[in-house]
Amino acid sequence: MEVTDIGNKEEGKVWHRKPTPGKGVLVTVVRTAQQAKIVRFLHVTFDTTGDSFLAGDHHGNIYVFDISRNRFRLVQKTGQACTALAFSLRRTTEFLVALADYTIKCFDKDTKQLVSWMRGHEGSVSSISVHSSGRYAISTSSDTAQLWDMDTFERKRKLNIRQSVGIQRVFFLPLSNTILSCFSDDSIFAWESDTLSCKYQLPVPDCGPKVSYKAFAVTRDGKSLAAGGRSNLLHLWCLDSKQLIRVIQMPTQVRTVRQLDFLPDSFDGGASQTLGVLSQDGVMRFINIHTCKLLFHMGSHDDAITTATVSPNGRHVVAIMDNGSINVYSVQSLTQELNKVAPPPSRVAVVSGGGADQDLSNLKVKVRSEVVQRGRQTQVKILRPPACFTAEEKENELPAGLNKKRLVALLKGFGEYPAKYRMFVWRSLLCLPENHAAYSSLTDKGLHSAYLTLQDKYPIKSHKLQRGLQRVLSALAHWAAIFGEVEYLPLVAFPFVKLFQNNPMLCFEVVATVIVNWGQHWFEYFPNPPLNILSMAENVLAHHDKELLQHLVDCGITSQLYVWPLLETLFSEVLTREEWLRLFDNIFSNHPSFLLLACVAYITCCREPLLLCSQKEDFEYFFHHRNNLDLGAMIKEAYRLMGSTPADIHPRTLLSDFTPLTKGQYPVFNHYPEFIVQYQSREREKIRLQEMEYLRERQEVSALHTDCVRRQAEEEAYYAQQELLQNAEEQRRNILAQEEEKLAQQRTKLAAMKRELKVKELQLLDATKRRFLKHQQDLRASQVQRLDQEISTKMDLRERETATAVQDLEVRQMELEAQRKRLEQHLFKEQERVGREVEEEMKMRKAEREEENYTELLHHTETNMQALEESLAEACQLGLESDWQREVGGRLQQVHAQQQSNRGRLAESHRQTLAEEERLEDTMRDVAGRKWDEVMNSRAELQEQPLSSAETVSLDRGRAQLDSSERNLMKEIRELRQKLAARAREGSSSPSVLTLSSVSQ
Repeated sequence: MEVTDIGNKEEGKVWHRKPTPGKGVLVTVVRTAQQAKIVRFLHVTFDTTGDSFLAGDHHGNIYVFDISRNRFRLVQKTGQACTALAFSLRRTTEFLVALADYTIKCFDKDTKQLVSWMRGHEGSVSSISVHSSGRYAISTSSDTAQLWDMDTFERKRKLNIRQSVGIQRVFFLPLSNTILSCFSDDSIFAWESDTLSCKYQLPVPDCGPKVSYKAFAVTRDGKSLAAGGRSNLLHLWCLDSKQLIRVIQMPTQVRTVRQLDFLPDSFDGGASQTLGVLSQDGVMRFINIHTCKLLFHMGSHDDAITTATVSPNGRHVVAIMDNGSINVYSVQSLTQELNKVAPPPSRVAVVSGGGADQDLSNLKVKVRSEVVQRGRQTQVKILRPPACFTAEEKENELPAGLNKKRLVALLKGFGEYPAKYRMFVWRSLLCLPENHAAYSSLTDKGLHSAYLTLQDKYPIKSHKLQRGLQRVLSALAHWAAIFGEVEYLPLVAFPFVKLFQNNPMLCFEVVATVIVNWGQHWFEYFPNPPLNILSMAENVLAHHDKELLQHLVDCGITSQLYVWPLLETLFSEVLTREEWLRLFDNIFSNHPSFLLLACVAYITCCREPLLLCSQKEDFEYFFHHRNNLDLGAMIKEAYRLMGSTPADIHPRTLLSDFTPLTKGQYPVFNHYPEFIVQYQSREREKIRLQEMEYLRERQEVSALHTDCVRRQAEEEAYYAQQELLQNAEEQRRNILAQEEEKLAQQRTKLAAMKRELKVKELQLLDATKRRFLKHQQDLRASQVQRLDQEISTKMDLRERETATAVQDLEVRQMELEAQRKRLEQHLFKEQERVGREVEEEMKMRKAEREEENYTELLHHTETNMQALEESLAEACQLGLESDWQREVGGRLQQVHAQQQSNRGRLAESHRQTLAEEERLEDTMRDVAGRKWDEVMNSRAELQEQPLSSAETVSLDRGRAQLDSSERNLMKEIRELRQKLAARAREGSSSPSVLTLSSVSQ
């Protein structure tokens, strides 16, 4: 078997060497964290193909293992432990994880992304069932079940129940839309998933022992249901007929069924025949539900299975072991040896059919065959009951099929029972009833008040052992009131708590059986030790070793010092673990008196060191610590004492035979003085109340003391703070005085600097004023210069404009002359054209008249006369046109004469304009000269004497007057220029008007 430690790797191979054929366990997968600490795997689930599965560990890591490809990969880190997994959704890359915070998350194994987050449960989710289509999923907790839509991840429905009835499991039936809900009262309902209407209810069996369903399994065709619980019985239901068709009784080793799974077969059409049953001993047995034979099994008592999952194709089984590892089993390898051997014949007839009201005893069949795996070989073993029993054998027959006489012979031969089967043999020898309901009723009462502070008196390093011891002692105290008062009861129970720490119910029943049988008459003298029992041991010691007893008497040592320490601790203080187990192998296999004889044997085997002791402290130390002892010799001595002790002093005369606990309910234990227990109980309750009152008062005093100390500390802190503040204030004042002195010195320096700066500022201001005045003078001089240039420029412009105007008049005169000549030419051309047209018309008419015959001329004489008249009229008109042309010529001559006169007048106006311009220029020169003389005189005066503020103001006024006079001069020039331009326009427009008027006339 190969072991693969994945550690902190995120991917790798599942196995490094291919598993050999015929090997049941393909690989064992473990995960170790820091300091070689194993991280437990919690849940596994297969996908729809059965070739890969998911596994979640205690740290919240989710791994996917691909068996066909021999690869594993870390797909998610949730950070908290998972409580359920599902890996058969419609989208094959997605899976569901129920976490410890009561939420359900959907992840994608390829992208490692969170797909959805579903909330709604108020308790831990125990299972997730997915519909065959992958569309819906049901999550189940102890108080509710919820239906989810996997397309939208929304909750569709919620199943709420009464608080008194818990939900065991809710799941989909394969290949159907039916939901099956199973409750803690063994009721099973079927619902329609679409409408959530109840389809039917399976009848609750009202006869036979109650199974208390905990585990369920359905065949692939959805027709058969197997259910099991807190017994070795399995109920097989037919869902078509709604009837219980069979009750299968598992072997006696099976007391509780934890899990059921059908093993699929490719050739059975979905009607699976092989059922896997995982029991409380960690062994998963596979049986045939029709022949009721045990085919093979997985796991063992030392290598127990916690939970297992069967692949959908039936090829592999993945089991989580008790140590937190994962075992991958090959079903083919487990069954190949079985198939080679012919199956054994059935020992019990199979009963099928039957209605719901049929007696369960008629439906019960027993599993008779068993497969025992040893190493690599698989053997089939048939358990056949013996043909008959004698009276002695019946007395020695144990419930598990063992024989007490044979066990005792085995014990005497080897000195102890095999460690592998010791707990199983003890349970058989003690005939433990395993009353789950009775034990639950005791534990439901909670911790007993006597053991609330057990850790103060009996501190244990392991918190698990501390809680287990506290839980067992509380159950014993609830069973019998005296066990809440017995001070040495933790010493009696602790060894068994350490052995049965994973099964508290068995631990309780073992301790109770020891008290009832080996602790007989211990409590009759309560609260004193059992003097009658101690006297019996002293009598046996006196009979076999008088010398040792006399030495003990001489030293003042009683049986309360050398017998009672061994009994109240059950030898746990003076023996090692292995020695203690060997001793109790013999104690449980013999009469209850063997315990007293073992105490005497221990004393007699240690007689030599005891004879050397003389002080009481030495004896106390000897019987409370380990000593050099041969346990085998001690046990032989105990057997010798059992056979050689006289009947009158033998402990068997006082102690009764072994009496096991009753089935169903635990017996009443009242072998103690009840009034003393009640008195002690009342006194303890009184003391407890007084302690509570004392603690309350002490708490109040402590609170007052704390308040006083706090106030005193606050007061001291206040005064210390005030002193610090006062010192700080004085320091601040000294610092302020120094700063003020420095500030005064700085102010003196600053005033001197200000005076110097003021003097410098006045000097700079004076220099700036002088510079500014010089700049103003230069600016005025440049302005006067620019004004002279502008005047000269404007005068040149006026002369050019006047010359241009004269040239324009001449051009206009030439255009008028050219226009007159063109008009004359046009008139001549029109006259010639009219004459030619008249001549041509006359010639045409004459030709036409000549061509016409004479008759027509006569006939149209009048017409011709009219034409002649018209011709004469036209001729007259032509004559008038000739006269008009002559008149136009005369008028043109007159216009020419008028133009000549206008030109003379224009020349006269131009001469006058030139004269006025010359006069204006002279005037401007005179004015400019006078102004320039004034400016130059003012400048000379300014240069000769310094300017005061009043003189500066007068200079500014003079400048303002000069500016205004300049503006007035420029205004006069513009007005004169406008007048000249208007006159020029009038002179140029008047001849044209005259000419046009003459032409129009």
